[in-house]
Amino acid sequence: MRIKLDKIASSTRNVNLHAQIVVGPDIPARPGTVIAVRVLDEKTTYNQVEDVHGRMMTVHAGDILAGVLGKREALRGYSGVVPDQVAVGDILHLLNLGGIIGHCTSANPDVGPPARVEVLGAVLKFPELGRRVGEPANIFPGPVAVADRLDKLPPAVFVVGTCMHAGKTAAACAIVRGASRLGLRVGAAKVTGVALRRDTLEMQDHGALCAYTFADAGLPSTVGVDVLGAARGCLNMAAAFAVDLLVVELGDGLLGEYGVMDILKAKDLAGAAGAVVLAANDPVAAWGGTVLLERVGLKADVVTGPATDNETGCRSIRETSGVAGINARRSSANLVDHVLKALNIVPPLSKHGALH
Repeated sequence: MRIKLDKIASSTRNVNLHAQIVVGPDIPARPGTVIAVRVLDEKTTYNQVEDVHGRMMTVHAGDILAGVLGKREALRGYSGVVPDQVAVGDILHLLNLGGIIGHCTSANPDVGPPARVEVLGAVLKFPELGRRVGEPANIFPGPVAVADRLDKLPPAVFVVGTCMHAGKTAAACAIVRGASRLGLRVGAAKVTGVALRRDTLEMQDHGALCAYTFADAGLPSTVGVDVLGAARGCLNMAAAFAVDLLVVELGDGLLGEYGVMDILKAKDLAGAAGAVVLAANDPVAAWGGTVLLERVGLKADVVTGPATDNETGCRSIRETSGVAGINARRSSANLVDHVLKALNIVPPLSKHGALH
């Protein structure tokens, strides 16, 4: 069946969809399958989807949308799974702004109930020119190759958090911007989370020469999958740009379901972290995060995030965790200096030579 799409979510980006598509009734019920759905609800909150260019689009009841089956486990959003079977006419839910679709199992009251969608079919691709029979599209494989080993990497800073919305992306962007203005070539990667281009696009807006995510490796999210190959692939791809510094964000939190601790326990990936920035919501979270890092043989070089919004929080972090607290928004230059010193990087431009 041929249909015309009103919206194409960013999670489908690897498939390069056009507005006119063909859908089929056989739908593989697995993460990464691209499906077409009809939006059933008119919402006033959490009512947007990111397009393939990173622009936010408001979705309305009746819109025909292309999204991707996937899982999500979000404390401050929606949690959901891919059902064992998916058929035309099933009612599923929009789980995130990137267009990940599944059966919602839990919702945070702050975002309200998720938008319901009616499944219209699997989006078909036709890999052979002139082929009349299509096959269900999947975002795997993507442009980033899954890797079983790391290539030679430049110095890297890992930005980890105690939870979602702890200030990880703000810290990553501050480091990217500050290091770039000091003359360093900076590459970026986000290696855990749920598919959404917003964070890596923001890193590029702040000066990153390249930015890759697990979605580029074909994963709609990193819940319940082997994240290591995708993470290695993202770092290898960014390093290929001959960058001087890698800024690596690990989405979600240390105790979440997205594979953050799997990456930090992997010897090669953990060994690539020349410095670790911990984003925390409060001093207690900062203390707990430093303890969790120590359990896997790592240490936080600096704590940032809402826990450092004023001197009271910074002092508490110093006294309880023995780590400097530096706010990425108020003291970004200090944060960058701290990270570069931890990495033993001397930037080619002095502070006075950098642009302000």
